[in-house]
Amino acid sequence: MLSHLRPAVALIVLFTLLTGAALPALFVGAGALVFPFQAGGSLVMKDGKVIGSAIIGQNFVAPKYFQGRPSALMGADPKDSSKQIATPYDAGESGASNLGPTSKALLDRVKGDVPKFGALPVPADAVTTSASGLDPDISPENADRQITRVASARHLDPETVRRLVASHTEGRFLGLLGAPHVNVLALNMALDAATPKTTPVAGN
Repeated sequence: MLSHLRPAVALIVLFTLLTGAALPALFVGAGALVFPFQAGGSLVMKDGKVIGSAIIGQNFVAPKYFQGRPSALMGADPKDSSKQIATPYDAGESGASNLGPTSKALLDRVKGDVPKFGALPVPADAVTTSASGLDPDISPENADRQITRVASARHLDPETVRRLVASHTEGRFLGLLGAPHVNVLALNMALDAATPKTTPVAGN
């Protein structure tokens, strides 16, 4: 019996080490070598400090900043762990609201958000959450609806802000996949460079 168990145990140990340790380590090492920025979390630096990630949204709420799409993330209330509070763009969480199209809570929230964007139709990503709750990008249409507000808050010519949006609009991957999009953090950093008295901080 031992003669049958020995090779089976040896194979389990071998493949555990191979597929559970060696192969992941190889992929992690290769990723860090070939794509160091992405492997490191796509961290965005300013003045030697990390101010965010290119792939995780931030909760910009001040009128002078472009704002990302809504985030439905919830977390434990630090004052009462039995309750949950909104924690938009919490990088330690990821998920959607799971509210369906007939949900009253969803409909009420969307109806409350629509007037903020003026004339109809409103871009879908302006009033709906992403599946992850961490989406760092918005559509060019969403960004366009925010230009007047941002320009007014910063005392800039709207055309100046419009050009910044255009220069930060990325097209489809390989011209085929995905949709045109604007990275909110990158755009807000460009705005701060145009009006250097402000600094992009999460929650502003």
